[in-house]
Parts: sequence; structure tokens; C-alpha cells
Amino acid sequence: MTTKFSILLSLTLFLALQLPAFAQHKNADIQRIISQISEPEIPPNTIKITDFASVVELAKNSKPAINQAIKELKSKGGGKLVFPSGKYLINGPIHLISDMELHLEEGANLRFGSNYEDYLPVVKTSWEGTFLYNYSPFIYAYKCTNIAITGLGSIDGEASETWSTWHGKQKPDQLLSREMNHSNSPIEDRIFGQGHFLRPQLIQFFDCSKIKVSDVKLEDSPFWCLHLLRCENVTVRGVRYDAQNKNNDGIDPEYSKNVLIENIHFNNSDDNIAIKAGRDHEGRGSRYRSENIVARNCHFKGLHALVIGSEMSAGVENVFVSDCDFAGKLKRGVYLKSNPDRGGFIRNIFLDNIAFGEVEDCIYITSFYHNEGKGFATKISDIYFNDITCQQASGTGVVIQGFPSKKVSDVFFNNLTIHSAKNAISLTDTQNIVMNDVIIGEPATAPSFVK
Repeated sequence: MTTKFSILLSLTLFLALQLPAFAQHKNADIQRIISQISEPEIPPNTIKITDFASVVELAKNSKPAINQAIKELKSKGGGKLVFPSGKYLINGPIHLISDMELHLEEGANLRFGSNYEDYLPVVKTSWEGTFLYNYSPFIYAYKCTNIAITGLGSIDGEASETWSTWHGKQKPDQLLSREMNHSNSPIEDRIFGQGHFLRPQLIQFFDCSKIKVSDVKLEDSPFWCLHLLRCENVTVRGVRYDAQNKNNDGIDPEYSKNVLIENIHFNNSDDNIAIKAGRDHEGRGSRYRSENIVARNCHFKGLHALVIGSEMSAGVENVFVSDCDFAGKLKRGVYLKSNPDRGGFIRNIFLDNIAFGEVEDCIYITSFYHNEGKGFATKISDIYFNDITCQQASGTGVVIQGFPSKKVSDVFFNNLTIHSAKNAISLTDTQNIVMNDVIIGEPATAPSFVK
């Protein structure tokens, strides 16, 4: 039977000090972050891919024409490369250059080939929080400024029967990459690619700034869909998803700052937004962190809506998520996760006006992800929830699991309503968890009395 549990707790004096701070962050700080984000300024030159090959040739392999077109754009100082409506097979990666916009008109469909050798030579990248050299992401930009992917067309990784099958073969390489991280081996010695089974990302921007990705549809990725690695000044707007393979995260900002994510229609089989900041030894030694990230007006559908971690060893702070709803079932709504291998911190996280439907757990904060690791507990603190609703939690409404030596602290709930939950609340190793107007189950009415 569903447990019906109601909590109506008012700590008026304490919250009088905390909630104005929430409102201040939601307004002034969000505007401050957005004002710091500069969208790319693309030179006015425009060329069409159809100027470099026939429609028949482009349908068979567009890669030579793309290379030629990018070379011409570079000679002009940048500009827009347009793909008109049609199907384009691309046997190998697209490597963007600075001052370039890749524009997909409505009906344009970029499909990537599945010959693994076409994605060699290896490039510098990152895999699950560890820097290494691997197969090139399908669309890749390294140390670029002023870059954009726009338009109503689609980008299809075509990976479900090829790259995706590597998930069951990756474990030895996954463990090797983590050992290289822990032992601080030189990145130049971390060569994967041919003979290994680490899948590349669909799109990765690495050490880039002034980035925009808007309106395109992302499908069938080999691994993460859109990876923002050590990037700054990023706008992701109006992107649509149909990505159902293993590890098809939607958007992964990692070591990135000043990021705006808005009006996204998620439909991917893993995390919708997963904010990361490196793994273990490498992350703890980084001078980068993930900070100043705004997500708003998004429609969540997939595994988890908002995730922070588990690779977050350099720290994540100043994240604002507001005015979002659900487009389908989720396993978890909000999932903040670390373990004692990570270290670092998660702090100053603000969630406001978010509606979830059917979930397993509505809000889950844990220091024991996968129940592994030791020696580097994470400090999780200063998390604010305001105006959150959920229709049904088949598991638990709110779970917070701290670490005995570093309790999860200073978590504030205001106007949280979960209409039905098997279990209401589970709090362990926590400190200063404050709840105001929290209802899990049916709201209590006037007390009964003895007749």
C-alpha cells in the first residue's frame, strides 16, 4: 500500500533569513550569469555544401566535400556552412574551426558512418572524467572561439547496431583509464582508439568559448550527445532529442562556466542534464570547476532530469534550474551524486518551479553512489528547492545520504508537494535540513477528536 505521509513544518524565523536569499539568487544572480554569456559572432560569409559536390555524391559520402568547404571558410576568415534539406552520409568526423557556423536547414539529415577507422587518428578528449586520447567525437572542436551548430535539421550518430555494442566490451578500458587517472600518468601516454572500446561522443567542444547550439535534433549517439568540456560562454537553446542508446546523456557541461540551457525537449535514455567536473585525482588537482550554469524552460524525459556528478571532483557550484516540467516518465527528478573517491564539493544549487510526473525517486542526494571508494568525501551543502511538485514516486519522495565525517548540510525545502510516494523521506548523516510547506502524500486536515 502507498504510504501517505504529510509534513507541514514552519521554521518562520529561520526561513525568513533563507528564502529572501533564494529569491535574490534566482533573479539577480541569474541575470548576472546571462549577462556574462556572449553568443558567437560569425562572419557574414555563407557557402552551401551543395556547391562542393552533387546531391548523389553527398548522399554516398559528404566527408570530402565538408573538408573542402571548411578549408574555403578558413581562407575567408570564417562563416556559415549550410546543409540544405536532404540526406548526407558522413564517413568520419567534422572538425570545426573558429568563427564557423554549421547550419542545418529543415529536412537536412547528417548521418555518420560506422567504419571505426574513419574516426582516427585519435584526438585529445575526455572519457567519464579522465583526459585521454580516443576516437574523434563525430563533431569536434578544440580550442575554438565563435562556433555554432544551428537549424531545424538533425544529426544522427547511427550507433545503435555498431558503436553502442561496445558498451559490453568497455570494462577493461574503463578500468585502465581510471588507473591512469589515479596514478597521474602523462596524458600523452593514455592512448586508446583502435584496439580499445571507449565510445566517442556525438558532439564535443573542448577548451572552446562563445558557443551556440540551437534547434537541431540529436539522435542515436554512440555515447554522450553534447559534451561541453572546459568551455565558457555557452548557449544551448531549442535542441530536441531522440537518443536511446546506452549512456546517451543529453547535455554534459564539464569543467565549464557561464552556460545557458533553455527550451530543450529531452528524450534520451540517460541523464537529461548531467553537470560534471572531472574524476578523482585528476579532478581534485584541476584549477577548473563547473559553475554559473542556468537551465530553464526545459521539458524532461529520460532516465534522470537534472544530475550533478558523479564525476565532480573539482567542484560544482552556482547552478540555477527553473520553470521546467516533464515530457514523460523519469527514474529520478533531481539526482546529486558523489562517492568517497571524489572529494570536491556541490554547493549553491537552486531549483525553482519544477514539475515532475511519475518517478522512482523525486529528489535523491547521496554521498555513496555505487557504494564504493574511500578517503575523499564530498562536501554537499547549500541546496535550495522552491515550488517543486511531483505526481508519484514509486520509491521515495526525498532521500539525503551524507557521509559520517561530512554530513550533507543546509538543504532548504519550500513548497514541495509529492502527491503519492511509497516512502516519504529518508535522511541519514545530515545537518540543518529545513522544510517549510512540505506535503508528501495527502495533506492533513483538521485533527480528529474523541467523541
